[in-house]
Amino acid sequence: MGKVIISTHITVDGVIGPSPQDWAILEGEGERYKFDQLLAADAFLLGRKVYEGLASVWPTITDDTGFAERVNSIPKYVASRTLEEPLDWNASLIKGDLAQSVTSLKAQHRGNLLSFGCGELAYELAAQGLADEIHFSVNPAVWGSGDRAFHGRQVRMQLIATTAEQWGDGLRPKRKAIAPAVVDPLADRQPSTRGKARDDQDGSIAGRRPQARGSPAAPPTRP
Repeated sequence: MGKVIISTHITVDGVIGPSPQDWAILEGEGERYKFDQLLAADAFLLGRKVYEGLASVWPTITDDTGFAERVNSIPKYVASRTLEEPLDWNASLIKGDLAQSVTSLKAQHRGNLLSFGCGELAYELAAQGLADEIHFSVNPAVWGSGDRAFHGRQVRMQLIATTAEQWGDGLRPKRKAIAPAVVDPLADRQPSTRGKARDDQDGSIAGRRPQARGSPAAPPTRP
């Protein structure tokens, strides 16, 4: 049985979006790391905004490494309250209770379920004990303002690994943590949506995107 892994780029001061292409380092060893992460995955677990952003770009992308072919071919499971099937890009909706559905998907796949971004869906995965690991690729930038991981809500994690890689003029540590507990001081003031498939409200995606040959640069949303 695989793991549910949340993966995202993040700045030193905790910003994940809305335009990570302005500060994220996406080439060099980081590209190799993302490829290895992709090869270990059996499927993507995505919120609506992430799914729509990726599905609008990736089907037309090709490269010589096999990265794009892998991205386009593996199954995608989408958590959304508004989308309806059939979905494009080898995708299907997560139906019913989120915890039951994700637990069933983990049992079906030997490889990992990879979830990009760190917004509403990521918070629900952590809050319900469904996320096995959270991978933060910490970039050497302080951005000041922007979208925060988990929409600024509190998530307690246990740090299990830290590595550092350097290329060009930048140094970026990668931190890998598990999320055994979540603390949300506002939970008792908000309507509960736990247990329902959720749209991911975060548009930032961790990863690497090859550019289609002979085409203009694709939009900034990427895996």
